[in-house]
Amino acid sequence: MSLPSPFRNAAFAAVMPRLSVLIPFYRESPLDLLRALQSRDPSALEIILIDDGSAMADLTHAVSTFIAQSPLACELITLTVNEGRARGRNRLTTAARGDYYLFLDSDMLPDDTAFLDRWLAQADGHNAVVFGGFSLRQAPDTPAFAIHKLMAGHSDCLSAAERAEQPEKYVFTSNLLVRRDVFAAEAFDGAFTGWGWEDTEWGMRVAARYGVGHIDNTATHMGLDTPETLARKYEQSVANFARVIDRHPHVITQYPSYKVAKLLKKIPGLNVLRPLIKAVGLSSLAPLKLRAFSLRLYRAALYAQVV
Repeated sequence: MSLPSPFRNAAFAAVMPRLSVLIPFYRESPLDLLRALQSRDPSALEIILIDDGSAMADLTHAVSTFIAQSPLACELITLTVNEGRARGRNRLTTAARGDYYLFLDSDMLPDDTAFLDRWLAQADGHNAVVFGGFSLRQAPDTPAFAIHKLMAGHSDCLSAAERAEQPEKYVFTSNLLVRRDVFAAEAFDGAFTGWGWEDTEWGMRVAARYGVGHIDNTATHMGLDTPETLARKYEQSVANFARVIDRHPHVITQYPSYKVAKLLKKIPGLNVLRPLIKAVGLSSLAPLKLRAFSLRLYRAALYAQVV
C-alpha cells in the first residue's frame, strides 16, 4: 500500500507550533538529523520534510516509520518528480504552520543539545532572518572528502562576528531562521536550477529590505563532497551565478569570486587552460592545498564565461 502524501504522525494535529523545522532531502537519509532534533518543549515546534523526487521506497519507509513514532509533530511530503532546491523549499513553507521557519539541510547535524532551544528563543517575533552558522566539528576525517573539508573550513566555518561583516553573503538554507511574513514577501526564486546561489541571491534581497542577523548556533555539515562532485556542482552553478549578476550587480561585483573571474576573463586561451586547472584539482598526485586552490580557480574560470 502506497504512503499518502502528506503523511502526518499522531502528534501533528494537536500542536500549534511557533517554529516549523523545514527539511528537504533527495536520495539521502535525514534520519541522523531527525534523531538529533530533540526538544524539551515538543508543543512549540513541528518538523516538515519533503522528499524531492527520490523515488526510493526503502528511504520513504524508513523516514515514515521514524516519524510515526516521534513525539514531535511531523509531516512528510513525497514528490514524484524532483523540483529542485528553490522550489522544494518554497513548497515546504506552504505546509508550515509556525510563525518562524528553520531551514535545515538533511546532511546537517546540530553541534549540541541546546540547538533547538536557541532557535526557539530567536523565534520571538522581532528577528526577520538569522543564520546560525556552519561547523565541521563532527565531520569525519575521510581522505575522499579532505579537500572539501579544507575548503569549507577556510570559507564557510566563520563566527557570527565574521559573517556579520557581509551579512547577505552568508545566508545559507542549511541552518537559517526566517520569519513567516518575511518569506511571504520574499520567496526563493524558482528560476534557479541545478546547484548553487539561490540562497545567496535570496539573502541579497532580504538583507536590503529586512536586514540579516547572525548568531553562533552551529550545525556540522556532514555531507562533504569528493573533488569530482565539487567540480560537477561548480559546472552546474554557472547559469545561477549569471542570474545573480543580472539581478544584483552592485553586490556581486564586490565578491572575490566575481573579481577573480573578471581577471581570468582577460587571459588568452582560458578555454584551453580551464580543463588543465580542473585536472590539477582532481589529481591525487598533487598536494592537498594546491588541489583546493585549483578547484577554487576552476570555479572562477567557469564564472569567467558569464562576467
